[in-house]
Amino acid sequence: MLKCTINGVALEVKPGTTIIEAMNNNAQRIAHYCWHPGLSVAGVCRLCMVEIQGNPRVQIACNTMVTEGMVINNTSDKVKDAVKWGLDFHLINHPLDCPVCDQAGECGLQDQYMEYGQYDSEMAEKKQKKHKVVDLGPTVVLDSERCILCSRCVRFTDEVSKTNELGIFNRGDHAEIGTHAGKPLDNKYSLNTVDICPVGALTSKDFRFKQRVWYLKDSETVCNGCSTGCNVKVYFNKEGLFRVKPIYNAEVNGHWMCDEGRDTYKFVNLGARLTKAYQFVSGTWIENYAGAAAKVAGANLKSAKAEEIGLVLTGQHTVEEYESIVSTFVNTFKTKNIFHWVNNKESFESFDGILLRGDKNPNTKGLLQVLEKHGINASWSQLEEGLKSKKIKHLVVAGPENTFVYPDLEQKMQLFLTAENLVVLTAAKTPALEAYKGSNKITAIPLKTYIEKDGTFINFQGRAQKFKKATTVVSEALTLSDAATLMAGQDLQLHVASPREVLVAEHIRADQVHLESRTKNEFVFNRGRL
Repeated sequence: MLKCTINGVALEVKPGTTIIEAMNNNAQRIAHYCWHPGLSVAGVCRLCMVEIQGNPRVQIACNTMVTEGMVINNTSDKVKDAVKWGLDFHLINHPLDCPVCDQAGECGLQDQYMEYGQYDSEMAEKKQKKHKVVDLGPTVVLDSERCILCSRCVRFTDEVSKTNELGIFNRGDHAEIGTHAGKPLDNKYSLNTVDICPVGALTSKDFRFKQRVWYLKDSETVCNGCSTGCNVKVYFNKEGLFRVKPIYNAEVNGHWMCDEGRDTYKFVNLGARLTKAYQFVSGTWIENYAGAAAKVAGANLKSAKAEEIGLVLTGQHTVEEYESIVSTFVNTFKTKNIFHWVNNKESFESFDGILLRGDKNPNTKGLLQVLEKHGINASWSQLEEGLKSKKIKHLVVAGPENTFVYPDLEQKMQLFLTAENLVVLTAAKTPALEAYKGSNKITAIPLKTYIEKDGTFINFQGRAQKFKKATTVVSEALTLSDAATLMAGQDLQLHVASPREVLVAEHIRADQVHLESRTKNEFVFNRGRL
């Protein structure tokens, strides 16, 4: 280990550590744009200036290695003056777009100007005009005037995605980021370029103008898009979720996540959700409370023979939920007819070499561990044969919340609907159920999604990752553990709003909407065309 002193603090760092890494690892602030811990060093922004004892000139921290006994500071007047001038040059051509820029509120340029700038500009030249609203591809929009040419996005496509779509074209103050001819920015990790852009030059088509970031709360969780289990933050307010972004975990996803994982917020919001329990009785769908419907379903199972009962599970729920529901079926209903519904069988073991895996479930490993623990080894062909021969008459299905990754959903639902008594536990709206016109008894009970509960996912590595509830979207929805408890005949403390409470809440909400409409535009779901 090398000993050094940075801003008066004695530190020990590994050989080969740069000054900026040493400062970043020890929570010391330093101005920078082009440096990113997941990319190579470019040294083009010239903001990460430091003063090194014994050296008459300031140096950039991103490309200077720590040596034994080095004494460093970035708080002297010499450093502050160098950073001020660096910022002034970065802002020569930057437009005053802050009021209409989608990056406002989380912009590195705003943050660093407030921390290291706040000066009167001495630049009198006219700003260089560049292209605005440039369509780079299916996911990203570029505003060239805002770009400060840090080259992070170019390095990302060269070094991480290895798709090489982006480059810097022209010279001097005419230089612009752009795509190579005939090669749009179209890869499965393209939105990482938006995350690492330190200004509002690259914006997401999906999130663009939907929300001002200061109206959003965030919470850490685990992505449930595939078995990698990327560590992420979800961003939400009372209107629902608006985006998902990666957080750093060296052992799982590093600094990145795939574009598919960013779409997982979409199936959480109300438009995609089953919000009430429904029972299909005598040709009619009847609304019911989720807890009451689960109790009725359990009573029906208790009156059936063990061999007539089946349970279908997907790899989309938590370890705790699997343990609860499998234990209930084995111990209360005395059956081991428990089946694993595998999606994407052909590509289940595939891997793109970066993060994306063919197993589009966050907890297949957790499910298999619980099934093995309870001695469950039933095959899918046994379920098909049991339903065909009418040996299995009562079927409970804990369906996927992310239905986008279950291409066989419609086909499987048609199979399940042949059961005389079908109970579907699901977070998602299921068109096949709504369209059912047969004579069998059907019950649909709403479940919570991954952001509405605590739990554990076990990823493809066998790594158990715990996560906490972020928010509630459907208040009446149950966890699988709740459903198992109620089906077993036990009581569960679930608050169901009375009609009067609902009415009062609607009046309060109407008053809030009226007030907010006069003071701010908090959310926008319908936007104009690019």
